[in-house]
Amino acid sequence: MRWKNILIPAGCVLLVAWSWQHYRWAGLAASVGSLVMWLLLHFTRTLQVLQRASRRPIGTVDSAVMLNARLRPGMTLLHVIAMTRSLGEALSAPDAQPEIYRWTDGGASRVTAQWQRGRLQSWTLERPDAP
Repeated sequence: MRWKNILIPAGCVLLVAWSWQHYRWAGLAASVGSLVMWLLLHFTRTLQVLQRASRRPIGTVDSAVMLNARLRPGMTLLHVIAMTRSLGEALSAPDAQPEIYRWTDGGASRVTAQWQRGRLQSWTLERPDAP
C-alpha cells in the first residue's frame, strides 16, 4: 500500500480542521484556498507537459544517450515525458503491468523504460552496431 495515498489527504483534512479550530472562517478560507491553488498549479503543469509532448512525434527524443544518463529509479512517467517532450512509444498492452515505453533518437539509439505502478523501475540503452 502506498502511504502517500493516505497521508496527503489526511494531512489536508488536518490542515483544514486546524485552521478552522484556530481562525474560524478566515482560516478555513485560507487553507481551502491554498489547497485549491496547489491543485490548480499541479493540473496546469500536467497539461503544459502534455501539450508540449503533443507537438512531437511519439517515441522520439533528441538524444537517447542523454536521456539514459538523466533517468533515475522512481521517476514518474510525467517527469520523463517532461524531459523528453515526447510521449513514449508504448510496447506493453494497455493497463498491463509493467508498462514499457521506448524513445528513439535520430541515430537509431533507443531507450526502453519499464514502469511498475507509475514509477520507473529499469531502463536499457540500445545503440546501433558501428559499421
